[in-house]
Amino acid sequence: MTTIIGQPVDRIDGPLKVSGRATYGAEYWNVGQPLYGFIVGAAIGKGRITATDTGRAEQAPGVRMVMTYRNAPAQGKADPSIPSAYSRAFPTLDGPDIHHYGEPIALVVATSYEQARAAASLVDVSYAAETGRYDLGARLDQAYEPKAVNAGLATDSAIGDFDAAFRQAAVTVDATYTTPYQFSQPLEPHACLAVPDGEKLTIYVCVQIVAEARTAIASTLLMDPERIRIVSEFVGGGFGSKLGIHSETILAAFAARALKQPVKVVMTRQQIFHLLGMRPMTHQRVRLGATRDGRLLALGHDVTMHTSVLSEYAEQTATSARPMYAAPDRLTRHRLVELDLPRGEDVRAPGEAPGLLAIESAIDELAMALDRDPIDLRILNEPDMHPETGQPFSDRRLVECLREGARRFGWNARPKRPGSLRDGRWLVGYGVASARRMQFQLPSKATVRMGADGNVVVRSDITDIGTGTYTIVAQVAAETLGIPLSHVKVEIGRSDYPPGAGSGGSFGATNTCTAVYNACVSLQGKLRSGDVPPEGIEAEGEIVAMWDDANYRKYSIYAYGAHFAEVGVDADTAEVRLRRMLGVFSAGRIFNAKTARSQLIGGMVFGISSALHEEALVERRSGAILNRDLAGYLVPVHADITNIDAVLLDGFD
Repeated sequence: MTTIIGQPVDRIDGPLKVSGRATYGAEYWNVGQPLYGFIVGAAIGKGRITATDTGRAEQAPGVRMVMTYRNAPAQGKADPSIPSAYSRAFPTLDGPDIHHYGEPIALVVATSYEQARAAASLVDVSYAAETGRYDLGARLDQAYEPKAVNAGLATDSAIGDFDAAFRQAAVTVDATYTTPYQFSQPLEPHACLAVPDGEKLTIYVCVQIVAEARTAIASTLLMDPERIRIVSEFVGGGFGSKLGIHSETILAAFAARALKQPVKVVMTRQQIFHLLGMRPMTHQRVRLGATRDGRLLALGHDVTMHTSVLSEYAEQTATSARPMYAAPDRLTRHRLVELDLPRGEDVRAPGEAPGLLAIESAIDELAMALDRDPIDLRILNEPDMHPETGQPFSDRRLVECLREGARRFGWNARPKRPGSLRDGRWLVGYGVASARRMQFQLPSKATVRMGADGNVVVRSDITDIGTGTYTIVAQVAAETLGIPLSHVKVEIGRSDYPPGAGSGGSFGATNTCTAVYNACVSLQGKLRSGDVPPEGIEAEGEIVAMWDDANYRKYSIYAYGAHFAEVGVDADTAEVRLRRMLGVFSAGRIFNAKTARSQLIGGMVFGISSALHEEALVERRSGAILNRDLAGYLVPVHADITNIDAVLLDGFD
C-alpha cells in the first residue's frame, strides 16, 4: 500500500487560497446584500455611562439602527461554572458599566461600511469616570490564588521541602523575569456575517472551535442551539484569538435578528487591541538550587499575572517547569491581580511560552554560575519519569533534540565566554533553550462516506486555521482506505457536521485525524460484508477525552524540541538582530512533513517576535493600549527573519 501519511503533500486547498476562491467569514455573498455594523468603543477605562445621545448618528445617511445597552435584547450571562470559557455566554451591551477602555458601548448599522463608520463618530456619550487599576507592578501585593489555571491544571504544585532544599543548595539562582501584554494578531480580522431565516440564524464567522462557538452564541442570544448554524470553512489565522467568540459575533447576530436582514461586522485592526483578550503581563520569579556539579536540588517558579473583572483567566505559565527537570524538591505557584483591562485569553501556545522563557533563562544563568555548558546541564538534569506525577513518558526525546541540534548548529565551536566574539560593531552570542507542549486528547467525531464510485467524503466540524487540516485529514483517509488522495473530499468547518475538538492548543490534528482513522477502520469493516450500495455507505469514528481514557492517563505525553540561535547585539545601541536559528523537534508521528515543518518555522518566528518585537503598552491613566496598530505594535517582517530551519526527528507515537 502506498504511504501517504507523513509525505510532504502540497495543501489541497492551496489553489483556492492563492486564487482568492477560499471563502472567509466576511466573504459570503450568496446571502443577499448585507447591512454593515460598526462598533463604538468606550472612551474611558472604568466608570459608567451617564447619558447616550444617538440622534445625530440615527439621522446620518444610510443608518438603519443604533444599538446601545438601552435597546439591546435580553441576553444570557457568562456562567463561570462551565469548565470551558469558549462555551460560555458572551454578553455585550448589557449595561452602563465600563470595565475596560474600548469596551463596546454601541453598534451603528448602515447600508454601507463607510456610512456605519462615519455615523459611529456621531454617537455622543457622557461618562462618570472612576479611577481604574491599570498597573500590574504596582499591585503585586494584591495578588490572589485562583482555584485552577487554564486547561484545568492545578494552581500550585509542591513536592518535598523546596525552602529547605533551596537554602541548603551550594549554588543558587534567584531571578525575576517579566513579560509584556501581547496579542495574537491574525491576518484575517475578526469578522461575522449573521443571516436570519425566520427563527433560525446562520453565523458565518472566523472561529477555531465550531461546536463551542455555537453553544456560546445560543447561551448569549437565549436561543435553542439547534436553530443556530455555524459556518467557518476557512479561518485566516487564529493563534488562540478565535478559540472563542467575541463582540462582533454577538452584535452582528443581535442586529440581524432585529432588522431581519443579514448584518456584517468586521473589527478594524485598531479595535482588535481592545475587543479581544490578550496574553496577560507576567511577573515571574524563578529559584534554582543545585550541587556544585550541577544537579538540581530545588526548583521554584512563582508567577503573578493580570486578570480581568469580566472573566478570570489564569494562564498555566508556572506549569512549564513541572515536567522538565529532575529536582526532587519543587514548588510552582500561580497568582492573579485583578485589573481594569481586557480579559486574558489564549495567545500562541498558552502558558508554555512565557513560562519556558523564564525557566530556560534561569537554567542558563545557573550554567553561568557553575561554569558549565548549558546543554550538558540540561542533560544532567533530564528526568527518567515525570518529576511531579511519577508517570512514565510516552515518548521523550528531548536529549536527542539537544544533541542533534548541537551537532547541526555547530554548538561546540561557539565561544564559551559571553561578549567575547565581535563582528565589527556587533557582539555575537549563541543561545539554546528546550521546548515542550502538552498533548491534549479531547472528544472528537468524524464521518466517512464512500459512494458507489469509490470516492470518499470526510466530514467533521474541525476548522482549518491555516495549518493544513484539509490536507492531513485527506491523507489519513486515503492511506487507511487504500485509495488515491484524489478520491477524498474533505468537508469541515460547519456545525452540521460531527462535532470535534476544534483547532487550537495543538490538539486539532491528532484528535480529528484519529477520529477519521477510526471511522475509516469502521468503514472497512462494513465494506467486507458486501458491495457499496448506490446510496453509499457511511461510518463514524470518535475519540474520547483524556479524562475518560485510562490508557492516556497512564502516561506523561508531550512534544519536545530544542532551539538554537545566533544573534548579534550592537555594541553601541544594544539593538538585537537574529543571524540564524535552528529548531529540532520530536512530535511523534507526523501527518505531513511539509505542513508540519511550516508550522514549526512559524512557531519559531512567533518566538522571535515575542522576544524582540511584540509589546503592548498600556496608558496608565485610561487603560488604553497606546500602540494599537501594526505600526506601533511590531511583528517581524522578512528582513527580521533570516537563515531559519526546523528539523523533525522520525517518531511513531
